[in-house]
Amino acid sequence: MTVSTNGLNARKARLVLAAIVVAVAALLVVGGFAAATLMHDDTKGMPQAQASASASVSPAPVGSTSSGGPMTPEKGKKITLSAPTGHKDGVATGFPASPVGGISAAVYFWEEYAWLDDEKAAQQLTAVASKGAPGYVDKNVSEIRKMREALGLPPSGGIPADVSFTTAVTAARAKSLKVPGLPVGEVMQVWLSYDRFATGPKGGPDHDPLRGATIAFVVKWEDGAWRFTDQYDALGDFPVAYEPTSRFAWTDGWAQVLHAG
Repeated sequence: MTVSTNGLNARKARLVLAAIVVAVAALLVVGGFAAATLMHDDTKGMPQAQASASASVSPAPVGSTSSGGPMTPEKGKKITLSAPTGHKDGVATGFPASPVGGISAAVYFWEEYAWLDDEKAAQQLTAVASKGAPGYVDKNVSEIRKMREALGLPPSGGIPADVSFTTAVTAARAKSLKVPGLPVGEVMQVWLSYDRFATGPKGGPDHDPLRGATIAFVVKWEDGAWRFTDQYDALGDFPVAYEPTSRFAWTDGWAQVLHAG
């Protein structure tokens, strides 16, 4: 498929979404998502993922059943994200050293990420990359350029001016990874379920958006902030599919997210 940088309409924007879903999923895949006790524990009321070989032991989700049947992410308690205290290099900053802080950093990053603009993405990735992952930025920028070429776009550049995309994270699943030499909770695997909407030259709603896509990150508390890394990919796991009405998704640790304020 050839995509013109001057004539991309809403229909083509949706085709772009369909074509890149696999590539985007691979772009920053680094693991799953779970909460554990960090310096400040703000997990009260938040469903915890079941323990795995790579995760700290976590209690079962609070409330396994309700008067309306089995507990599900739709019925269960939501994760209220921490609001960022700043914004720099295209990235929200100032999240606390807590499980919800790590979750929030991943959510805000993905919603703001310039996933089809290699130059903006490089700036964002540089701002969040861990010192222990020196190739993280180049690897992911390279993936964006490959994806652009596959779509018929120049390898470097932005999104066509007459098209915009909005990413909205709906749910998250987190696990604390056991990393030798580091305190429990300083490294988390974070899975996100998200929707993405395209807007063409004439605006209007996207009647065929990308829904229920998933992406995973590993975040590490480093130098007073949550950093993104691929050092610990092998310690992560894969969740059951997220569905808002699934009791299996709830039991596995998926919870819906709410933005603060």
